[in-house]
Amino acid sequence: MNLLGIRLTLLLGPTVPVPAPPWLTAALESAEVTHSDGALSGFQLSFRAERSGPAGWLDYPTVRSPLLQPFNRVILIVTFNATPRLLMDGVITHQQLDPTGALYTVTGEDVSVMMDLEEKTEEHPAQNEAMIATRIIASYARYGLIPMVVPLPSMEMPLPAERVPVQRGSDLEYLEAIAARYAYVFYVTPGPAPGANTAYWGPPKRAGLPQRALTVDMGPNTNVDSLNFTYGALDASLVEAEVQDRDTNQRIPVQTFASARPPLASRPALQALGAHVRRRKLNTAGLTASQAFSRAQAFTEAAAGEVVTAEGELDALRYGEVLAARGLVGLRGAGASYDGAYYVKRVTHTIRRGSYKQRFTLAREGLGALLPVVRP
Repeated sequence: MNLLGIRLTLLLGPTVPVPAPPWLTAALESAEVTHSDGALSGFQLSFRAERSGPAGWLDYPTVRSPLLQPFNRVILIVTFNATPRLLMDGVITHQQLDPTGALYTVTGEDVSVMMDLEEKTEEHPAQNEAMIATRIIASYARYGLIPMVVPLPSMEMPLPAERVPVQRGSDLEYLEAIAARYAYVFYVTPGPAPGANTAYWGPPKRAGLPQRALTVDMGPNTNVDSLNFTYGALDASLVEAEVQDRDTNQRIPVQTFASARPPLASRPALQALGAHVRRRKLNTAGLTASQAFSRAQAFTEAAAGEVVTAEGELDALRYGEVLAARGLVGLRGAGASYDGAYYVKRVTHTIRRGSYKQRFTLAREGLGALLPVVRP
């Protein structure tokens, strides 16, 4: 599908996706793709449902098409500014027919949904969470998953004589659960090539070169259609607890003071709110001192990282780029308190003929920019 210099390529198939036939591409009305660091990525394709051809009286061609059946692979590639970008590699999980509106819609999620089909009870002896994540991800190589696992802050190994990690639930549920212990995230991004996918298990990527700046209220330079900020003073939290260390049998105080993540704001809420910062307790039963400190710090970082959020929408053609989730972006024109760098938590791409919109959610730990300028 071509629109205003943007080309959308659709690949479909039960195992190896191939280019969609011309009649199906012509019937595509819209494509919506959502990327998030806290959930599976998803997609929705809407097609015109028209009865045509010699067998049209029997059923809609789009409904009959074997390419749009559940659990078929879908790969979406958007070519923007002559640069192709993999937007989605997913699996169809839902179908919806609206005969009155002549619309047939298929919905799905990225290939990690295949990790959520079977609930298990499985032991992982002598492996820490990073090792378990690597092994689980590697077992899905048939979906092109390439593990990218970041080591844990504590490399403590569980001794089988003391405890054995036990998985109860699907592989996806377990990966997300053990990631949450350290304020890590798990998600799958398509690429680096069609049919391949990178499975990331680690902390949110809050470092690197920010994307082109989002600009608001700056006349002809404005590239954001709408933008709304929220400051949640109750979100910032510190941890105060005690742990009965398994190794020494001593009670050790556990306390956090600040986030260890790379800062994005000059006035983090944990420091700016002073005595008004919420104090939380942590369940430390069965943990060593090292594990308790790691999880307490993870709780503080996860809570502090979303004190300030921004939600908005932009026109990709005016922005001149495809805004990517799970990275950094600069923002300008909103005033000294809210300008600066943000972490992009979520982006929804909506592509129709003549239109390419992106809805986004940004987050950081407080007010004020670290630098006086952002990448324009």
